[in-house]
Amino acid sequence: MDRLVAMDYPQVVLHWIDGKEVPSQANESIPKHDPHTGEILTRVARGRKADVDAAIAAAVAVQPSWAATNIVERAQILRRATQIVESRTEEISEIVAKEAGKPLKDSRAETGAAIELGYFMAGEGRRYYGMTTTSAMPNRSAIIVRQPVGVCGLIIAANTPLPNVAWKAYPALLCGNAAIMKPAEDTPLSALWFARVLKEAGLPDGVFSLVQGLGVEAGAPLVEDHRVDLLSFTGSVGVGRFIQRVAGERLAKVCLELGGKNPLVICDDANLEDAARWAVVSAFSNAGQRCASGSRILIFESVYEEFKGIFLEKAKRLKVGIADDCDLGPVINERQLNNMLVKVREAVARDGATLLLGGERVVDQDHRGYYVAPTILENLSPQAVLSRSELFGPITALYPVRDLEEAIGMVNDSPFGLTAAIHTASIHRAQLFAGRCRSGVVSINGPTHGSEPHMPFGGLRDSGNGWREPGTQALDVYSEWKAIYTRFDPEQV
Repeated sequence: MDRLVAMDYPQVVLHWIDGKEVPSQANESIPKHDPHTGEILTRVARGRKADVDAAIAAAVAVQPSWAATNIVERAQILRRATQIVESRTEEISEIVAKEAGKPLKDSRAETGAAIELGYFMAGEGRRYYGMTTTSAMPNRSAIIVRQPVGVCGLIIAANTPLPNVAWKAYPALLCGNAAIMKPAEDTPLSALWFARVLKEAGLPDGVFSLVQGLGVEAGAPLVEDHRVDLLSFTGSVGVGRFIQRVAGERLAKVCLELGGKNPLVICDDANLEDAARWAVVSAFSNAGQRCASGSRILIFESVYEEFKGIFLEKAKRLKVGIADDCDLGPVINERQLNNMLVKVREAVARDGATLLLGGERVVDQDHRGYYVAPTILENLSPQAVLSRSELFGPITALYPVRDLEEAIGMVNDSPFGLTAAIHTASIHRAQLFAGRCRSGVVSINGPTHGSEPHMPFGGLRDSGNGWREPGTQALDVYSEWKAIYTRFDPEQV
Protein backbone atom coordinates (compact mmCIF):
# COMPACT_ATOMS: atom_id res chain seq x y z
CA MET A 1 0.00 0.00 0.00
CA ASP A 2 1.44 3.37 -1.00
CA ARG A 3 2.13 5.82 1.78
CA LEU A 4 -0.56 8.52 1.88
CA VAL A 5 0.27 11.32 4.27
CA ALA A 6 -2.09 14.07 5.30
CA MET A 7 -0.77 16.62 2.84
CA ASP A 8 -1.28 14.22 -0.11
CA TYR A 9 -5.05 14.19 0.02
CA PRO A 10 -6.63 12.94 -3.21
CA GLN A 11 -8.86 15.24 -5.19
CA VAL A 12 -11.82 13.02 -4.29
CA VAL A 13 -11.97 10.46 -1.49
CA LEU A 14 -13.73 7.49 -3.09
CA HIS A 15 -15.90 4.60 -1.96
CA TRP A 16 -14.36 1.20 -1.26
CA ILE A 17 -16.59 -1.48 -2.76
CA ASP A 18 -15.71 -5.10 -3.47
CA GLY A 19 -12.04 -4.55 -2.72
CA LYS A 20 -11.35 -1.44 -4.77
CA GLU A 21 -11.80 2.33 -4.82
CA VAL A 22 -14.70 3.45 -6.97
CA PRO A 23 -16.36 6.82 -7.63
CA SER A 24 -20.04 7.43 -7.04
CA GLN A 25 -22.20 6.03 -9.79
CA ALA A 26 -23.70 9.48 -10.23
CA ASN A 27 -20.16 10.90 -10.35
CA GLU A 28 -21.03 13.41 -7.62
CA SER A 29 -18.94 14.68 -4.71
CA ILE A 30 -19.21 17.01 -1.72
CA PRO A 31 -16.57 19.32 -0.21
CA LYS A 32 -14.61 18.33 2.85
CA HIS A 33 -13.26 21.28 4.86
CA ASP A 34 -10.16 21.44 7.02
CA PRO A 35 -11.42 22.13 10.57
CA HIS A 36 -8.26 24.10 11.38
CA THR A 37 -8.35 26.51 8.41
CA GLY A 38 -11.93 26.28 7.16
CA GLU A 39 -10.59 25.78 3.64
CA ILE A 40 -11.66 22.95 1.34
CA LEU A 41 -9.24 20.09 1.95
CA THR A 42 -10.63 17.64 -0.58
CA ARG A 43 -13.91 16.34 -1.95
CA VAL A 44 -15.78 13.20 -0.92
CA ALA A 45 -17.67 10.79 -3.15
CA ARG A 46 -21.37 11.44 -2.73
CA GLY A 47 -22.90 8.05 -2.16
CA ARG A 48 -26.50 7.29 -2.95
CA LYS A 49 -28.74 4.23 -3.08
CA ALA A 50 -27.05 2.81 -6.18
CA ASP A 51 -23.67 2.82 -4.45
CA VAL A 52 -25.15 1.23 -1.34
CA ASP A 53 -26.79 -1.43 -3.51
CA ALA A 54 -23.42 -2.33 -5.04
CA ALA A 55 -21.75 -2.62 -1.63
CA ILE A 56 -24.57 -4.77 -0.23
CA ALA A 57 -24.57 -7.04 -3.29
CA ALA A 58 -20.84 -7.65 -2.85
CA ALA A 59 -21.34 -8.36 0.86
CA VAL A 60 -24.22 -10.78 0.28
CA ALA A 61 -22.19 -12.69 -2.32
CA VAL A 62 -19.11 -13.21 -0.15
CA GLN A 63 -20.49 -13.44 3.39
CA PRO A 64 -21.22 -17.20 3.37
CA SER A 65 -17.65 -18.08 2.40
CA TRP A 66 -16.25 -15.66 4.97
CA ALA A 67 -18.48 -17.18 7.64
CA ALA A 68 -17.23 -20.65 6.64
CA THR A 69 -13.62 -19.53 7.15
CA ASN A 70 -12.23 -20.86 10.41
CA ILE A 71 -12.48 -18.18 13.06
CA VAL A 72 -8.81 -18.52 13.99
CA GLU A 73 -7.95 -17.73 10.37
CA ARG A 74 -10.33 -14.76 10.44
CA ALA A 75 -8.63 -13.55 13.61
CA GLN A 76 -5.19 -13.94 12.04
CA ILE A 77 -6.21 -11.62 9.19
CA LEU A 78 -7.37 -9.04 11.72
CA ARG A 79 -4.14 -9.45 13.67
CA ARG A 80 -2.11 -8.84 10.49
CA ALA A 81 -4.20 -5.74 9.80
CA THR A 82 -3.48 -4.46 13.30
CA GLN A 83 0.23 -5.08 12.83
CA ILE A 84 0.14 -3.03 9.64
CA VAL A 85 -1.65 -0.18 11.43
CA GLU A 86 0.97 -0.33 14.20
CA SER A 87 3.83 -0.23 11.70
CA ARG A 88 2.29 2.85 10.06
CA THR A 89 1.18 4.68 13.18
CA GLU A 90 2.67 7.98 12.09
CA GLU A 91 1.06 7.83 8.66
CA ILE A 92 -2.52 7.27 9.84
CA SER A 93 -2.04 9.65 12.78
CA GLU A 94 -1.13 12.43 10.35
CA ILE A 95 -4.23 11.71 8.28
CA VAL A 96 -6.52 11.73 11.31
CA ALA A 97 -4.93 14.89 12.71
CA LYS A 98 -5.48 16.69 9.42
CA GLU A 99 -9.03 15.63 8.60
CA ALA A 100 -10.35 15.78 12.18
CA GLY A 101 -8.46 18.91 13.28
CA LYS A 102 -6.47 17.44 16.16
CA PRO A 103 -3.03 17.89 17.66
CA LEU A 104 -0.86 15.06 16.34
CA LYS A 105 -0.24 13.81 19.88
CA ASP A 106 -3.98 13.21 20.25
CA SER A 107 -4.34 11.35 16.96
CA ARG A 108 -1.35 9.19 17.88
CA ALA A 109 -3.09 8.26 21.12
CA GLU A 110 -6.25 7.40 19.19
CA THR A 111 -4.25 5.24 16.79
CA GLY A 112 -2.83 3.44 19.81
CA ALA A 113 -6.35 2.83 21.10
CA ALA A 114 -7.41 1.34 17.75
CA ILE A 115 -4.35 -0.91 17.77
CA GLU A 116 -5.11 -2.20 21.26
CA LEU A 117 -8.69 -2.90 20.25
CA GLY A 118 -7.47 -4.80 17.17
CA TYR A 119 -5.17 -7.04 19.16
CA PHE A 120 -7.85 -7.68 21.77
CA MET A 121 -10.47 -8.66 19.19
CA ALA A 122 -7.99 -10.83 17.27
CA GLY A 123 -7.30 -12.63 20.53
CA GLU A 124 -11.00 -13.37 20.90
CA GLY A 125 -10.64 -15.65 17.87
CA ARG A 126 -9.00 -18.13 20.26
CA ARG A 127 -11.65 -17.55 22.90
CA TYR A 128 -14.82 -17.68 20.87
CA TYR A 129 -16.54 -19.46 23.68
CA GLY A 130 -19.91 -21.12 23.58
CA MET A 131 -21.26 -23.45 26.23
CA THR A 132 -21.66 -27.15 26.85
CA THR A 133 -24.46 -27.93 29.26
CA THR A 134 -26.78 -30.71 30.37
CA SER A 135 -30.03 -31.86 28.83
CA ALA A 136 -33.09 -32.92 30.80
CA MET A 137 -33.72 -35.67 28.26
CA PRO A 138 -31.79 -38.95 28.51
CA ASN A 139 -29.09 -39.71 25.98
CA ARG A 140 -28.91 -36.16 24.68
CA SER A 141 -26.15 -33.55 24.81
CA ALA A 142 -26.62 -29.81 24.50
CA ILE A 143 -24.21 -27.14 23.33
CA ILE A 144 -24.51 -23.45 22.49
CA VAL A 145 -22.39 -21.86 19.73
CA ARG A 146 -22.17 -18.48 18.08
CA GLN A 147 -23.12 -17.88 14.46
CA PRO A 148 -22.76 -14.74 12.30
CA VAL A 149 -25.63 -12.30 11.97
CA GLY A 150 -25.02 -11.86 8.23
CA VAL A 151 -24.54 -8.45 6.59
CA CYS A 152 -23.86 -5.54 8.94
CA GLY A 153 -24.34 -1.83 8.30
CA LEU A 154 -21.89 0.22 10.37
CA ILE A 155 -22.45 3.97 10.67
CA ILE A 156 -19.92 6.00 12.63
CA ALA A 157 -19.24 9.53 13.89
CA ALA A 158 -16.28 11.82 13.20
CA ASN A 159 -15.00 12.51 16.72
CA THR A 160 -12.41 9.70 16.97
CA PRO A 161 -12.20 8.42 13.40
CA LEU A 162 -9.89 5.42 13.64
CA PRO A 163 -11.13 4.02 16.98
CA ASN A 164 -14.70 4.41 15.73
CA VAL A 165 -13.85 2.29 12.69
CA ALA A 166 -12.05 -0.29 14.82
CA TRP A 167 -14.80 -0.60 17.46
CA LYS A 168 -17.27 -1.84 14.85
CA ALA A 169 -15.20 -3.36 12.04
CA TYR A 170 -13.06 -5.71 14.14
CA PRO A 171 -15.86 -7.53 16.04
CA ALA A 172 -18.18 -7.53 13.02
CA LEU A 173 -15.56 -9.22 10.84
CA LEU A 174 -14.29 -11.54 13.55
CA CYS A 175 -17.79 -12.97 14.00
CA GLY A 176 -17.99 -13.92 10.31
CA ASN A 177 -20.14 -11.08 9.04
CA ALA A 178 -19.67 -8.97 5.94
CA ALA A 179 -19.84 -5.25 6.67
CA ILE A 180 -20.64 -2.01 4.88
CA MET A 181 -19.47 1.09 6.71
CA LYS A 182 -20.76 4.61 6.22
CA PRO A 183 -18.07 6.89 7.69
CA ALA A 184 -18.79 10.43 8.74
CA GLU A 185 -18.49 12.72 5.73
CA ASP A 186 -16.11 14.89 7.78
CA THR A 187 -13.56 12.08 8.25
CA PRO A 188 -13.66 9.99 5.07
CA LEU A 189 -10.02 9.14 4.49
CA SER A 190 -9.15 7.39 7.76
CA ALA A 191 -11.85 4.78 7.06
CA LEU A 192 -10.65 4.35 3.47
CA TRP A 193 -7.07 3.94 4.71
CA PHE A 194 -8.25 1.20 7.09
CA ALA A 195 -10.13 -0.59 4.28
CA ARG A 196 -6.92 -0.69 2.25
CA VAL A 197 -5.09 -2.14 5.24
CA LEU A 198 -7.67 -4.92 5.58
CA LYS A 199 -7.18 -5.90 1.94
CA GLU A 200 -3.41 -5.90 2.37
CA ALA A 201 -3.83 -8.16 5.41
CA GLY A 202 -5.73 -10.71 3.30
CA LEU A 203 -9.39 -9.88 3.84
CA PRO A 204 -11.37 -11.18 0.84
CA ASP A 205 -12.89 -8.59 -1.47
CA GLY A 206 -16.44 -7.62 -0.62
CA VAL A 207 -16.26 -8.57 3.06
CA PHE A 208 -15.68 -4.93 4.07
CA SER A 209 -16.92 -2.01 1.98
CA LEU A 210 -17.24 1.74 2.50
CA VAL A 211 -19.86 4.04 1.09
CA GLN A 212 -18.97 7.70 1.57
CA GLY A 213 -21.35 10.62 1.68
CA LEU A 214 -24.20 12.18 3.62
CA GLY A 215 -26.29 10.31 6.12
CA VAL A 216 -29.64 10.97 4.50
CA GLU A 217 -28.32 9.87 1.08
CA ALA A 218 -25.88 7.05 1.88
CA GLY A 219 -26.78 6.03 5.42
CA ALA A 220 -30.57 5.86 5.03
CA PRO A 221 -30.50 3.35 2.12
CA LEU A 222 -28.26 1.13 4.24
CA VAL A 223 -30.77 1.28 7.08
CA GLU A 224 -33.74 0.61 4.82
CA ASP A 225 -32.37 -2.34 2.85
CA HIS A 226 -33.83 -5.73 3.84
CA ARG A 227 -30.53 -7.47 2.98
CA VAL A 228 -28.80 -5.72 5.89
CA ASP A 229 -29.30 -7.92 8.95
CA LEU A 230 -27.77 -5.63 11.58
CA LEU A 231 -27.31 -1.88 12.00
CA SER A 232 -24.71 -0.56 14.43
CA PHE A 233 -24.73 3.23 14.81
CA THR A 234 -22.77 5.73 16.83
CA GLY A 235 -24.11 9.28 16.70
CA SER A 236 -27.03 11.51 17.59
CA VAL A 237 -30.25 10.55 19.34
CA GLY A 238 -32.41 11.77 16.47
CA VAL A 239 -30.68 9.59 13.89
CA GLY A 240 -30.66 6.71 16.34
CA ARG A 241 -34.44 6.93 16.68
CA PHE A 242 -34.79 6.90 12.89
CA ILE A 243 -32.65 3.78 12.62
CA GLN A 244 -34.49 2.02 15.43
CA ARG A 245 -37.83 2.81 13.82
CA VAL A 246 -36.97 1.92 10.22
CA ALA A 247 -34.74 -1.11 10.80
CA GLY A 248 -36.91 -2.27 13.68
CA GLU A 249 -39.92 -2.35 11.39
CA ARG A 250 -38.28 -5.24 9.51
CA LEU A 251 -36.95 -6.73 12.78
CA ALA A 252 -33.30 -6.14 11.96
CA LYS A 253 -30.89 -6.20 14.89
CA VAL A 254 -30.00 -2.64 15.96
CA CYS A 255 -27.12 -1.49 18.18
CA LEU A 256 -27.19 2.19 19.14
CA GLU A 257 -24.47 4.13 20.97
CA LEU A 258 -25.85 7.64 21.23
CA GLY A 259 -25.17 10.77 23.22
CA GLY A 260 -24.54 11.79 26.77
CA LYS A 261 -24.92 14.69 29.17
CA ASN A 262 -22.45 13.27 31.59
CA PRO A 263 -22.27 14.45 35.22
CA LEU A 264 -19.12 14.81 37.31
CA VAL A 265 -19.86 15.17 41.04
CA ILE A 266 -17.45 17.04 43.34
CA CYS A 267 -17.99 16.17 47.02
CA ASP A 268 -16.90 18.34 49.93
CA ASP A 269 -14.16 15.85 50.86
CA ALA A 270 -12.67 15.67 47.35
CA ASN A 271 -9.16 16.71 46.46
CA LEU A 272 -10.26 19.86 44.66
CA GLU A 273 -7.06 20.35 42.68
CA ASP A 274 -7.20 16.81 41.36
CA ALA A 275 -10.93 17.00 40.75
CA ALA A 276 -10.58 20.26 38.81
CA ARG A 277 -7.83 18.75 36.67
CA TRP A 278 -10.02 15.81 35.72
CA ALA A 279 -13.04 18.05 35.20
CA VAL A 280 -11.08 20.16 32.70
CA VAL A 281 -9.96 17.07 30.81
CA SER A 282 -13.50 15.65 30.84
CA ALA A 283 -15.09 18.85 29.57
CA PHE A 284 -12.56 20.16 27.07
CA SER A 285 -10.26 17.45 25.70
CA ASN A 286 -10.91 16.56 22.06
CA ALA A 287 -12.73 19.92 21.91
CA GLY A 288 -15.52 18.36 23.97
CA GLN A 289 -16.34 16.04 21.08
CA ARG A 290 -16.85 12.96 23.18
CA CYS A 291 -20.11 11.20 23.92
CA ALA A 292 -18.55 10.74 27.38
CA SER A 293 -17.50 14.36 27.92
CA GLY A 294 -18.17 15.96 31.29
CA SER A 295 -20.81 18.54 30.44
CA ARG A 296 -22.51 18.77 33.87
CA ILE A 297 -20.35 19.47 36.92
CA LEU A 298 -22.23 19.07 40.19
CA ILE A 299 -20.47 20.63 43.19
CA PHE A 300 -21.32 20.49 46.89
CA GLU A 301 -22.37 23.98 47.98
CA SER A 302 -19.78 24.12 50.78
CA VAL A 303 -16.90 23.91 48.25
CA TYR A 304 -18.64 25.42 45.23
CA GLU A 305 -16.83 28.78 45.13
CA GLU A 306 -13.45 27.28 45.94
CA PHE A 307 -13.77 24.62 43.26
CA LYS A 308 -15.11 27.13 40.72
CA GLY A 309 -12.06 29.33 41.21
CA ILE A 310 -9.63 26.44 40.69
CA PHE A 311 -11.56 25.10 37.70
CA LEU A 312 -11.79 28.50 36.01
CA GLU A 313 -8.09 29.15 36.48
CA LYS A 314 -7.18 25.82 34.88
CA ALA A 315 -9.63 26.34 32.01
CA LYS A 316 -8.24 29.81 31.30
CA ARG A 317 -4.79 28.32 30.83
CA LEU A 318 -5.94 25.92 28.09
CA LYS A 319 -4.25 26.48 24.76
CA VAL A 320 -6.38 26.22 21.62
CA GLY A 321 -4.81 24.94 18.41
CA ILE A 322 -3.39 21.86 16.66
CA ALA A 323 0.24 22.03 17.78
CA ASP A 324 1.35 19.36 20.21
CA ASP A 325 1.53 21.87 23.06
CA CYS A 326 -2.19 22.66 22.57
CA ASP A 327 -4.98 21.25 24.70
CA LEU A 328 -7.86 21.25 22.24
CA GLY A 329 -8.39 21.76 18.55
CA PRO A 330 -11.38 22.95 16.52
CA VAL A 331 -14.79 21.30 16.34
CA ILE A 332 -15.42 19.26 13.23
CA ASN A 333 -17.44 21.67 11.06
CA GLU A 334 -19.01 25.12 10.91
CA ARG A 335 -22.58 23.88 11.24
CA GLN A 336 -21.84 22.33 14.62
CA LEU A 337 -19.88 25.39 15.70
CA ASN A 338 -22.78 27.72 14.92
CA ASN A 339 -25.27 25.44 16.65
CA MET A 340 -23.20 25.41 19.83
CA LEU A 341 -22.83 29.16 20.00
CA VAL A 342 -26.55 29.70 19.38
CA LYS A 343 -27.40 27.32 22.24
CA VAL A 344 -25.01 29.11 24.59
CA ARG A 345 -26.49 32.52 23.71
CA GLU A 346 -30.00 31.16 24.27
CA ALA A 347 -29.01 29.76 27.65
CA VAL A 348 -27.85 33.22 28.72
CA ALA A 349 -30.62 35.32 27.15
CA ARG A 350 -33.60 33.03 27.68
CA ASP A 351 -32.68 30.82 30.65
CA GLY A 352 -30.68 33.29 32.76
CA ALA A 353 -27.37 31.44 32.71
CA THR A 354 -24.20 33.30 33.62
CA LEU A 355 -21.32 32.98 31.19
CA LEU A 356 -18.12 32.53 33.20
CA LEU A 357 -15.77 31.80 30.31
CA GLY A 358 -15.80 31.55 26.53
CA GLY A 359 -19.04 31.39 24.61
CA GLU A 360 -17.44 32.67 21.44
CA ARG A 361 -15.64 31.67 18.30
CA VAL A 362 -11.85 31.95 18.35
CA VAL A 363 -10.72 33.72 15.18
CA ASP A 364 -7.26 35.08 14.41
CA GLN A 365 -4.42 34.40 12.00
CA ASP A 366 -3.59 31.14 13.79
CA HIS A 367 -7.21 29.98 14.20
CA ARG A 368 -9.13 30.44 10.94
CA GLY A 369 -11.28 27.33 11.23
CA TYR A 370 -13.96 26.07 13.57
CA TYR A 371 -12.58 26.96 16.98
CA VAL A 372 -14.86 27.35 20.00
CA ALA A 373 -13.36 28.85 23.13
CA PRO A 374 -13.59 26.64 26.24
CA THR A 375 -16.96 27.66 27.67
CA ILE A 376 -18.26 27.49 31.24
CA LEU A 377 -21.74 28.50 32.43
CA GLU A 378 -23.44 28.65 35.83
CA ASN A 379 -26.85 29.63 37.26
CA LEU A 380 -28.49 27.30 34.75
CA SER A 381 -31.58 25.36 35.74
CA PRO A 382 -31.17 21.56 35.56
CA GLN A 383 -34.34 21.62 33.44
CA ALA A 384 -33.01 24.15 30.91
CA VAL A 385 -32.52 23.04 27.32
CA LEU A 386 -28.74 23.24 27.51
CA SER A 387 -28.75 21.12 30.69
CA ARG A 388 -30.63 18.33 28.93
CA SER A 389 -29.22 18.33 25.41
CA GLU A 390 -25.85 17.27 24.07
CA LEU A 391 -23.84 19.99 22.31
CA PHE A 392 -20.75 17.89 21.47
CA GLY A 393 -18.31 20.73 22.01
CA PRO A 394 -16.09 22.33 24.68
CA ILE A 395 -19.01 23.56 26.78
CA THR A 396 -19.85 22.67 30.38
CA ALA A 397 -22.03 24.02 33.18
CA LEU A 398 -21.64 24.17 36.96
CA TYR A 399 -24.47 23.26 39.34
CA PRO A 400 -24.45 23.59 43.15
CA VAL A 401 -25.93 20.69 45.15
CA ARG A 402 -26.57 20.42 48.89
CA ASP A 403 -25.36 16.87 49.40
CA LEU A 404 -24.87 13.46 47.81
CA GLU A 405 -28.59 12.70 47.81
CA GLU A 406 -29.38 15.78 45.73
CA ALA A 407 -26.42 15.05 43.46
CA ILE A 408 -27.61 11.52 42.73
CA GLY A 409 -31.11 12.80 42.06
CA MET A 410 -29.78 15.35 39.57
CA VAL A 411 -27.46 12.79 37.95
CA ASN A 412 -30.38 10.46 37.27
CA ASP A 413 -32.83 13.21 36.25
CA SER A 414 -31.57 13.31 32.68
CA PRO A 415 -32.66 11.99 29.29
CA PHE A 416 -29.20 10.39 29.07
CA GLY A 417 -27.37 7.75 31.05
CA LEU A 418 -23.99 7.14 29.46
CA THR A 419 -21.20 7.93 31.94
CA ALA A 420 -20.84 9.57 35.35
CA ALA A 421 -17.99 10.37 37.72
CA ILE A 422 -17.63 11.21 41.40
CA HIS A 423 -14.72 12.74 43.30
CA THR A 424 -14.65 11.87 46.98
CA ALA A 425 -12.29 10.56 49.66
CA SER A 426 -15.04 8.32 51.06
CA ILE A 427 -15.30 4.75 49.82
CA HIS A 428 -18.80 4.69 51.28
CA ARG A 429 -19.96 7.64 49.20
CA ALA A 430 -18.24 6.24 46.12
CA GLN A 431 -19.89 2.84 46.42
CA LEU A 432 -23.30 4.32 47.14
CA PHE A 433 -22.97 6.56 44.10
CA ALA A 434 -21.79 3.71 41.86
CA GLY A 435 -24.72 1.57 42.91
CA ARG A 436 -27.46 4.16 42.53
CA CYS A 437 -26.18 6.05 39.48
CA ARG A 438 -28.27 5.17 36.42
CA SER A 439 -25.55 5.07 33.77
CA GLY A 440 -23.60 2.55 31.76
CA VAL A 441 -20.20 3.66 33.08
CA VAL A 442 -19.14 5.07 36.47
CA SER A 443 -15.73 6.56 37.24
CA ILE A 444 -14.48 7.15 40.77
CA ASN A 445 -11.92 9.95 41.23
CA GLY A 446 -11.25 10.14 37.51
CA PRO A 447 -12.66 11.62 34.28
CA THR A 448 -16.04 10.89 32.76
CA HIS A 449 -14.37 9.23 29.75
CA GLY A 450 -11.66 6.61 29.29
CA SER A 451 -12.96 3.34 27.83
CA GLU A 452 -10.69 0.31 27.42
CA PRO A 453 -10.78 -2.42 24.72
CA HIS A 454 -11.71 -5.25 27.07
CA MET A 455 -14.49 -3.30 28.80
CA PRO A 456 -18.09 -2.77 27.63
CA PHE A 457 -19.19 0.77 26.80
CA GLY A 458 -22.73 2.05 26.36
CA GLY A 459 -25.57 3.67 28.21
CA LEU A 460 -29.20 3.85 29.23
CA ARG A 461 -32.24 5.82 28.06
CA ASP A 462 -31.30 8.20 25.22
CA SER A 463 -27.68 7.06 25.40
CA GLY A 464 -28.34 3.71 23.75
CA ASN A 465 -30.57 0.68 23.41
CA GLY A 466 -28.77 -1.79 25.64
CA TRP A 467 -25.97 -3.26 23.56
CA ARG A 468 -22.32 -2.71 24.44
CA GLU A 469 -19.17 -2.18 22.38
CA PRO A 470 -16.32 -3.11 22.67
CA GLY A 471 -15.23 -5.83 25.15
CA THR A 472 -16.34 -9.43 24.78
CA GLN A 473 -19.86 -8.01 25.00
CA ALA A 474 -19.41 -6.72 21.43
CA LEU A 475 -19.45 -10.33 20.27
CA ASP A 476 -23.06 -10.50 21.42
CA VAL A 477 -23.86 -7.63 19.07
CA TYR A 478 -22.28 -9.23 16.02
CA SER A 479 -23.25 -12.87 16.54
CA GLU A 480 -26.34 -14.90 17.32
CA TRP A 481 -26.60 -17.86 19.67
CA LYS A 482 -27.49 -21.29 18.29
CA ALA A 483 -28.49 -24.22 20.52
CA ILE A 484 -27.50 -27.65 19.16
CA TYR A 485 -28.89 -30.91 20.58
CA THR A 486 -27.42 -34.32 19.77
CA ARG A 487 -29.27 -37.52 20.67
CA PHE A 488 -27.38 -40.78 20.88
CA ASP A 489 -28.50 -44.36 21.33
CA PRO A 490 -26.46 -46.47 23.79
CA GLU A 491 -27.84 -49.60 22.15
CA GLN A 492 -26.00 -48.72 18.95
CA VAL A 493 -22.57 -48.61 20.60
